[in-house]
Amino acid sequence: MSSSSKKNSIFSKKNLLFICSIFLLFLSACENDMKVINSLVADKKLPEMSAKDVEMIISDSGNVIAYMTTKQLDRYNFERPYIEMPKGVKVLFYDSLKRVNASLSASYAINYENEKVMDVRSNVIVVNVKGQVLNTEHLVWNQKTKRIYSDVFVKVTTQDEIIKGTGLDADEQFDKWKITHVTGTIMVKNDKEGENDSTNTK
Repeated sequence: MSSSSKKNSIFSKKNLLFICSIFLLFLSACENDMKVINSLVADKKLPEMSAKDVEMIISDSGNVIAYMTTKQLDRYNFERPYIEMPKGVKVLFYDSLKRVNASLSASYAINYENEKVMDVRSNVIVVNVKGQVLNTEHLVWNQKTKRIYSDVFVKVTTQDEIIKGTGLDADEQFDKWKITHVTGTIMVKNDKEGENDSTNTK
């Protein structure tokens, strides 16, 4: 074999070894990247199901008690399954004659399916059939006990007064309600401010 052929053979072997080394490094890098990606995916709580512009009917013993709409719904099937509504929720409550007697809206909601408890937050507004309005940043709706309650700042506006305080307990139609700790009352008609010891609805 000529010296030129030997040089070409050695050069080819070196090139082959170099290419193989680069390929192995590439495979190793890809494998590491996949491990990182898989780790990130495993750590992130991914929904089992996602849907947009969802309408739901909530019933109890075959009777429709509420109609709920949301722009986005994510269902998570963990040990404690829940439905998250990150883009807000609107709920219409019905009486036994299927008439709307209250409404609820919020910017965020999470519904724990097994417990039948919905936690709503941010810009929470509840309006009853009397036109009374509840404003708060956090409210819990217990569908089993048919009650709504809060432990943060609340404001209730009626035809005659605006009542502010901390904490509230009411039925789910917001027909009968009570503020736990009243901090102030503003009389709307007379534009006078006063303090009341109790806020049971009349």
